[in-house]
Amino acid sequence: MTSILIVDDDAPMREFVRRNLEAREFTVHQASNGLEALAMVRHEQPDLVILDIMMPHLDGYETCRQLRQFSDVPVVVLTAMGDERDIVLALDCGADDCLTKPFGVEELLARLRSVLRRSQSRDSVAAREAIEFRDLRVDVDANRAWLRDEELNLTRTEFSVLRTYAVNLNKTVPHQMVLSAVWGPGYETETHYIRIYVSRLRNKIESEDETPYFATEHGLGYRLGD
Repeated sequence: MTSILIVDDDAPMREFVRRNLEAREFTVHQASNGLEALAMVRHEQPDLVILDIMMPHLDGYETCRQLRQFSDVPVVVLTAMGDERDIVLALDCGADDCLTKPFGVEELLARLRSVLRRSQSRDSVAAREAIEFRDLRVDVDANRAWLRDEELNLTRTEFSVLRTYAVNLNKTVPHQMVLSAVWGPGYETETHYIRIYVSRLRNKIESEDETPYFATEHGLGYRLGD
């Protein structure tokens, strides 16, 4: 049974989410702050974390940063602000998706299903040979990537984005194609997700003194390759 950790200092909100998830046969754990959440992820190892941003002591941004130091569990951030800058910051801290309060149950469930599908796909992709470009090697079957024979530390979503470009090596991939492949239907307009994740991949793969691995085709998309 899929287990989900809800992290929010708002008890009524936690209860609202808990009731709806348990009604759909999820196992639910709860934490009221970031410190509790970090301890619970280590102890319970949930399949997904729903993380509020505005919490005392340790906010959701810092909680997500610390979480990413030891876990790649999928994280869906809840924000009451909805400003693109806040969403960008949450994604840049390592979140996999963002949901703006107030939200409906069906929207929440759709987001959770999308993130869980991406997580589970790492264990079910079809076997294929590793894809190589210069010093980069992407093993789609093993869900692993190496740069100059050193394994890259990638989150699930980072690898999913890299995989999408790798299987289309030397082709410009439209943003909508990546959004559909990685996040699923309903994300076609969230192009800032692509900018953030390509930037994160560039920081982990590219160095300033070499030709970039990712090329930008303005108005079209990004290309991994020549």
